[in-house]
Amino acid sequence: MDSMRFMRRRILLQRATVAAAFFLAANISLTLQMAAQALPRPATPKPTQAPARPKLVVLLVVDQMRGDYVDKFLPQWTGGLKRLVEEGAWFRDAAYPYAVTETCVGHSTISTGAFPATHGIVSNSWWDRDLGKSVTCTSDPKAKNFAYGGASFKDGDSESDEKQGGNSGNHLAVPTFADELRFQSGTLTRVVTFSLKARAAISLAGHQADGVVWLDDTTGAWVTSNKFGALPFLDDYVMKNPVRKDYGKTWNLRLRRKNYVYPEEAVGGVAPDGWGHSFPHPLRGKAAGSDPDGAFYKQWKTSPFADAYLTQLAELAIDQLGLGKANGTDFLGIAYSTLDYAGHAFGPRSWEVQDILVQLDKDLADLFTHLDKVVGRGNYVVALSADHGAMPIPEDMQTSGADAGLLHLPEVQDYVEKALESFNYPKPSVARIVGSEVFFANGVYEKLASDPKALKAVLDAIRTAPGVTAVYRAEELQNRPATQSPTVRAFALSYFPGRSGDLFILPKPYWLMDGTPAGKTRSYGTSHVSPYNYDQHVPVLLMGFGIQPGQYFQPITPADIAPTFAALCGITLASRDGHALAEALKKPVSISPPAKSPIATPHP
Repeated sequence: MDSMRFMRRRILLQRATVAAAFFLAANISLTLQMAAQALPRPATPKPTQAPARPKLVVLLVVDQMRGDYVDKFLPQWTGGLKRLVEEGAWFRDAAYPYAVTETCVGHSTISTGAFPATHGIVSNSWWDRDLGKSVTCTSDPKAKNFAYGGASFKDGDSESDEKQGGNSGNHLAVPTFADELRFQSGTLTRVVTFSLKARAAISLAGHQADGVVWLDDTTGAWVTSNKFGALPFLDDYVMKNPVRKDYGKTWNLRLRRKNYVYPEEAVGGVAPDGWGHSFPHPLRGKAAGSDPDGAFYKQWKTSPFADAYLTQLAELAIDQLGLGKANGTDFLGIAYSTLDYAGHAFGPRSWEVQDILVQLDKDLADLFTHLDKVVGRGNYVVALSADHGAMPIPEDMQTSGADAGLLHLPEVQDYVEKALESFNYPKPSVARIVGSEVFFANGVYEKLASDPKALKAVLDAIRTAPGVTAVYRAEELQNRPATQSPTVRAFALSYFPGRSGDLFILPKPYWLMDGTPAGKTRSYGTSHVSPYNYDQHVPVLLMGFGIQPGQYFQPITPADIAPTFAALCGITLASRDGHALAEALKKPVSISPPAKSPIATPHP
């Protein structure tokens, strides 16, 4: 009887437990359904918006600014150069990897993101085998130059004796960043560049632009070409503010004399006509008459007054064109050439170089302040670099006990001609030596290539010239051969078929390649155009939109500037020689996919 009761109670307890479990499960299910109905469903993902773009890209190139100038003179800067270093990304190990370190080559490399072997600008000028004459890097017989304000000017390249019509970017084999920006942006993009040199202003702009302006340094006229747009507001400005207004001014020191690093009179320096070797430098031409002469304009472009004028032109363009205010991204390029003129004359160890950078620091402070006000701080991105460095003046270098001197190129040409006398070659066999490149007359090099004895005689003759380290043939450089030699690679990156020379001369370190004809006095102190670090090492500074400030020590090249701009503006360049400096770009906030609801939606 007791066992029967026990079994009945156990059965009732099991039924109650099952009923309770079922009731609990039903309540949990109902609660989950109610919760799911109360929570909003995940929103359908919206298309990710395109990232913001800079309103204005500013590219500054300081001609002949060595990389070590930043370290050396930074404590004396208080304005724009200092701001670039302190608020921007400073790449301290930037250098060109190629051999022909010249103005047109460097500006083209910066603007295209490519090396000479790609962009085709192998030097400031080269021997055109078809035309049988030297042509400049911007010469264009189909172009027509004109001057603003109706001023008279010298046709062609103001720094060349060749009459070659007008100027354009027709020799560039690839588009520049500015070209690609105009083509790819799909919105109104304005491109404007300024420089004292045609080859600098044009190389920064490329094939097309709204305005490309340079100086005719024989008349002081501001010039452009019909291959580019016109800037009507410049007519009135240059008439009211002609360069000649600075006639009679004096270039005085901007710092106390005790703050200058080197001796006041640069050893081996060659001052422009009308100047001495110490300060002050009057801008009164050669004769110091009542009117400007040709010497005055050369003095002016060698003085800080020229950089200040370029900055004023840039600010005028910003205001008149409303740069940085349209829907797209605009481009402003300024190539400051004054440091190059002063560096050639007085060398890198001079008060002139140091003083020009002090003034440029102030000019850039004015420019950035103007951009902050008009475009908005953080709405523009700026990069500053140089087209090449500079070699110390050989006579100055000799005071340190170093092996330095002059490699006389006319003597090298004489050596070659004499070496071929016994081989029955035409005279002259050498058409021209341009920088480090030897161009033979038509048909001569082809004959040499199949004449081992004559070729050996030529190469041996060149190697015997004082100051020569090595000679390379064009065949050794074609198609960028794989090599362990940084020198061979440097020449290979400078080689462009059809434009480059037949032979390439490598000078000894600190030996200046000098083309001054025999019997004439050298008209300059020093130069560049070598694969040595003093010519290759330049600053690269970036600041503003999308840039992560800091100091960066990885090796880069100035060809990396254009790809970095392209990354910020969302465009693609033709060349992949350079690469975007990703380490200096601010990382965008990652966009995560919408989080799934922790409560699963029940099936119906």
